[in-house]
Amino acid sequence: MVDQARARRLAKRISAIVATAIEYEIKDPRLRFITVTDAKVTGDLREATVFYTVMGETLETEPDYTAAAAGLEAAKGVLRSKVGAGTGVKFTPILSFTLDKVPDAAREMEELLARARAIDDEVAKVAANATHAGDADPYKSDRDDEDPE
Repeated sequence: MVDQARARRLAKRISAIVATAIEYEIKDPRLRFITVTDAKVTGDLREATVFYTVMGETLETEPDYTAAAAGLEAAKGVLRSKVGAGTGVKFTPILSFTLDKVPDAAREMEELLARARAIDDEVAKVAANATHAGDADPYKSDRDDEDPE
């Protein structure tokens, strides 16, 4: 029987343990710019997928995804032992690391929204100087001209 609440709690704990270990305990320079974003655990609590992002040294430099993945692969055993010691579960989950695509998708959505705002601004500028194609009130009737007696 799968306990989803327990799996979510364990995933959150694994995420915190791995992030702390990467930041303070593992001295691999390839892991300096890694941020753990999320973790998912299977229902049987045997496998955990840790999602991460990689930042560049500056805003202009491209992150080194291959070095970060190699660093995580090299530190997988140490991280698994830290997870086992920190969680206290009977079987320590096997860790796998996946690059998180959410920041890229969010950046793409922001660019699309900026383009949509620019197009809306252009339409608003054109509409500000626009006039009606016909009469201002296309629904006026001939009966309005007659005197109602």
